[in-house]
Amino acid sequence: MTQPLGSVMLDLEGPRLRPEEGDMLKRPEVGGVILFSRNIEDARQVQALCAAIRRLRPDLLLAIDQEGGRVQRLHEGVTRLPSMARLAEGFEEDPQAVVQRCQDAGWLLGMEMAACGLDLTFAPVLDVEGGGSTVIGDRSFSADPQVVSLLGRAFIKGLHEAGMVAVGKHFPGHGGVAADSHRELPVDPRPLEALRRHDLLPFAELAGELDGVMPAHVVYSAFDKRPAGFSRSWLGLLREELGFKGTIFSDDLGMAGAAVAGSPGERALAALEAGCDMVLICNDRAAALEVLDACVGRACKRQAKLRYCRARPSLEALPALSRWRRVHAQLESLADPSQ
Repeated sequence: MTQPLGSVMLDLEGPRLRPEEGDMLKRPEVGGVILFSRNIEDARQVQALCAAIRRLRPDLLLAIDQEGGRVQRLHEGVTRLPSMARLAEGFEEDPQAVVQRCQDAGWLLGMEMAACGLDLTFAPVLDVEGGGSTVIGDRSFSADPQVVSLLGRAFIKGLHEAGMVAVGKHFPGHGGVAADSHRELPVDPRPLEALRRHDLLPFAELAGELDGVMPAHVVYSAFDKRPAGFSRSWLGLLREELGFKGTIFSDDLGMAGAAVAGSPGERALAALEAGCDMVLICNDRAAALEVLDACVGRACKRQAKLRYCRARPSLEALPALSRWRRVHAQLESLADPSQ
């Protein structure tokens, strides 16, 4: 009988699975692994690492942050992806072509990540660019929430065509604050109605199409004094008003924006109590072990639907697909070679 999946997603130290990490992954509190740049050499090595993890725990979710542009962990052996803002260029002149480009980008991303052995990538970014954000910027499709919704829907459709789930972030919108929640706790003072008309709109329109959502480590002080990922009010709104039925992932509990909730173990419990289904704890092994101890007996009920369940495409076979060749060439031409 397969053991239930736990509620913690954590990271590894390097590109090979270490014996002590294998022991840690056997703990029932673990539900997934997220890969970072330090875990990656190229696509084939990622395949081998995913296979090694699955030999220990075939049920674990294997994830990566592979958006394109600045946030792209895997470079060698896959397509170099442009940022979402770059994907959106030319929308006013030819919206139909840009919508198709975003759908194709989602499809290619999903196919390549599936071929590498992964279950999901944390994309798309549905934040609306507010002009002053240090962490969002060109990660956003647009400063227009309707455009973000339209292009986000196309990207999600492409991921689904490839058999991969879509995880929208950072609910209810990180684009309106200048501070970087990796380094400090941002506060957005705008009233709820202003957020509804702007930042919340893509999440409201796409809630029924998303498989996962990641809330922001941002305080929206006019609505709740707690960051969204620790807020029953925000996550309740996501579930009850917007009708979201998928998995809620916390953002990394090791970020400075999460410190307001206490120790790593306290942060994990606060996020789960607020309504998160799975918590991420990264870049701090001692904190990860504390979170695992705090989450004993906490299972995630919504993970099974996130696993990649199709026959995986192979990296070798992708170039034989005419769609892959066309989209690969188009996206490589748009990508910034320095990223």
